Amino acid sequence: MPKDPVLIAGGGIGGLAMALTLDQIGVDCIVLEAVRDLRPLGVGINLQPNAVRELDDLGIGSGELDRIGLPTREWALVGLNGNDIYSEPRGLLAGYQWPQYSVHRGELQMLLYRKLVERAGADVVRPGRRVSGYRNEADGTVTAIVERADGGGREELTGSMLIGADGLHSAVRAQMHPAQPPIHWGGAIMWRGVSPGVPIRSGASFVGLGTHRHRFVFYPISAPDPETGLAVINWIAEVTVDASEGWKDSGWFKPVAISDFIGHFEGWTWDWLDLPALLRRAEIAYQNPMIDRDPIPTWQDGMVVLIGDAAHPMYPTGSNGASQAIVDARVLGAALVEHGLTREALADLDGKLCGPISEVVLRNRGAGPFGLLNMVDERCGGTFDNIDDVIPADERAAFMAGYKTAAGFAIEKLNASPRTIAAGARVA
Repeated sequence: MPKDPVLIAGGGIGGLAMALTLDQIGVDCIVLEAVRDLRPLGVGINLQPNAVRELDDLGIGSGELDRIGLPTREWALVGLNGNDIYSEPRGLLAGYQWPQYSVHRGELQMLLYRKLVERAGADVVRPGRRVSGYRNEADGTVTAIVERADGGGREELTGSMLIGADGLHSAVRAQMHPAQPPIHWGGAIMWRGVSPGVPIRSGASFVGLGTHRHRFVFYPISAPDPETGLAVINWIAEVTVDASEGWKDSGWFKPVAISDFIGHFEGWTWDWLDLPALLRRAEIAYQNPMIDRDPIPTWQDGMVVLIGDAAHPMYPTGSNGASQAIVDARVLGAALVEHGLTREALADLDGKLCGPISEVVLRNRGAGPFGLLNMVDERCGGTFDNIDDVIPADERAAFMAGYKTAAGFAIEKLNASPRTIAAGARVA
């Protein structure tokens, strides 16, 4: 085993899943995280069955995931007049061997962090250290250039390889592809938050409501309180505006008052949902534009490779950004088992995932599975009595099957596939 550890830029979900994978296959690593104090930030996300399978293989099972979220039972799209466009069971109810989970993003990150420290020791994560660049060295190692948040200036660390898991604003990606276009914004503005509420439909349903240009997405991320019957409902309110002049607001993510945007959703009430009332029960919301980056031709530069949002930042329309980051880590781990800590291992990951996941990025930019809302809007303006008169059932099912295949969680293929990393596998 090389004496130099693998360096990981970023301690988010992808970086921590990578570190846990390296620990599992017997490779030392160091996680360099820009934030000085890791805290459970963010709101709800979904973990698709392909990612839950990988967490299970890492020894993080349903018992622990149940404490930070709950299994999703249904995925549904609803038109402007409250009538169903499409619904299907999810997770175990759909026939997967693994559930889908709706969880709190920050709590998942902290769960991965605790597991890593428990298994590999507290020194494996070094907070307050941002990787600002790198050098591929002639001896086959890589040097990470690290900026210290404590005022300690710049330091250089040597590793056997560098894995860039440093997110949308990745410095590793920026050096690898200095001519990449700026962040892409298509005009959608999102407001995210959580509110106490009574779960609807199956009790654990993911519901998308409205049109592609004006919609609301919500799902519970906790079981109902036994006394009040209220669960924590995660929600995303979204409108699309003219993006021709680019994003003019200050910052990419900021807290805002509910009153700043609730006007877009006044009147969205039905006998099964009072959306304005749900919004008003939130203590705060966070505004951010829906953004991604154009795909890049490769995720590899010598002994440096990208994973997660650094490799493929995507619109959250498919609920698979965090899931794909976990899968990236596991596919790279399998490549390291097969090829060792070599360029060939990084090229293996790049060859298997860069092209196909770049297609998912573009598919999500085109609304991903929410594309059905586009079709309904185009054909009838979003209101209808019988959805079969607008989009036949077989057309709706084919649309969704195509997305699942592209995103890597088609039921039959996933259930039949062997473990990404064989039990007990180690890097030689």
